[in-house]
Amino acid sequence: MYHDWTARAASLSGPLKELRGGASEVMKAFSGMAREALKPGALDPKTKELVALAVGVAIRCDDCIAFHAKAAVQQGATREEIMEVLGTVIYMGAGPSVMYSSHAVEAFDQFAAVAAPPAAAD
Repeated sequence: MYHDWTARAASLSGPLKELRGGASEVMKAFSGMAREALKPGALDPKTKELVALAVGVAIRCDDCIAFHAKAAVQQGATREEIMEVLGTVIYMGAGPSVMYSSHAVEAFDQFAAVAAPPAAAD
């Protein structure tokens, strides 16, 4: 395992809380922008999270990958959808996108494993 993505996402809650307190108006505006950007419209929220994950890979932002892989799982994205989106990112971004796509796959798999209901005991 390259990163513990669930721990990475969780570890950011403290610093983000500090930002919300220290730059409250900016963070309120940012949160409002995120709500508007992700609300259903011509694209559904799952598709928008897939786009956000792709952008996180393209700009090489591991923290963005963590948040948007988790959100993609929460929106019901499948591993096949993740792979198709990452294929497009790789096409557009070449080698560096291959490396960061591996981060996104690992993050998605970890969040999906946490979100999956436990297997029934026989």
